[in-house]
Amino acid sequence: MILSFVLLLVGFFVLIKGADLLVTGASSLAKRYSVPELAIGLTIVAFGTSAPEMVVNGLASYDGYSDVVLGNVVGSNIFNTFFILGVAGVVYPLTVQRSTIFKEIPYSLLGGLLMLFFANDVLFNKGSENIITGLEGIILFIFFLLFLVYVFFTMKSSKDQQTGDEETKVLAMSKTIVFILLGLAGLTIGGKLVVSNAIDIARFLNVSEQLIGLTIMAAGTSLPELATSVVAATQKKSDLAVGNIVGSNIFNMFFVLSISAMINPIPYPTIFNVDIITFLIGTIILFIAMFTGEKKMLDRWEALILLMFFVFYNMYLVYRDMLIGT
Repeated sequence: MILSFVLLLVGFFVLIKGADLLVTGASSLAKRYSVPELAIGLTIVAFGTSAPEMVVNGLASYDGYSDVVLGNVVGSNIFNTFFILGVAGVVYPLTVQRSTIFKEIPYSLLGGLLMLFFANDVLFNKGSENIITGLEGIILFIFFLLFLVYVFFTMKSSKDQQTGDEETKVLAMSKTIVFILLGLAGLTIGGKLVVSNAIDIARFLNVSEQLIGLTIMAAGTSLPELATSVVAATQKKSDLAVGNIVGSNIFNMFFVLSISAMINPIPYPTIFNVDIITFLIGTIILFIAMFTGEKKMLDRWEALILLMFFVFYNMYLVYRDMLIGT
């Protein structure tokens, strides 16, 4: 038990250092090629920080742990939207680009709605059981490819735009690549250390698999997003902070979940509907926040609302787990 706590702390350190290296390397790459930092956040950083979810979900799906697969994806998106954006927004109010407001956030909302539709076969498709099939996984993956095409054309049309912060340093190309690779490695290794030891601790405390997926596992695999977004916020790189979260949510739903469903169809307990709807509510709150207070900005008071919502949601999860256990 003591060893698990020590390794958990080591994991935190590796995660934070990896996030710092990745943000520095990604920002340098964006500056060098005049690519908007938002596009880098939506692709390189989002993919890197979603790597732990991919590893965990791939293994969980192969072994048939559907509650872990669903809990990790939905729980990670809830953690990203309410906790990480909440913390990053409190650290520094986050300016959000118009494309994020009217394209990426709605695309994330679409992902949640598709999950809800595909999972509830009995309700929507008059099926005999609720399951996310391999075919539905393929459909989600096609939406993921469409998202990558959109990002590609966004990058191409933005080549002549000024990129981000004038204070961003352009590192030597070799150093930039080393920073990005070390950052991704740190995020992945740190995430695996945190998750594996958090699960050991949770099992020692006799917590259910469903609650592990939605809380310990989700928070653990989302720690790269937390570290990356908070570091980006402290460096006043709002595009990386927000793009990382929205991009990671999209990656989780359209890439991580699609791969998991193609590895093994995912049986779906309807109790997860509450969690998907919670994510949808968070995405809608984020969208509305763009038009209240300072326009196109997540203000500190709006970030605090997200954090408060996250606290109440976790209180509900513990209560729900107690009811299921009795």
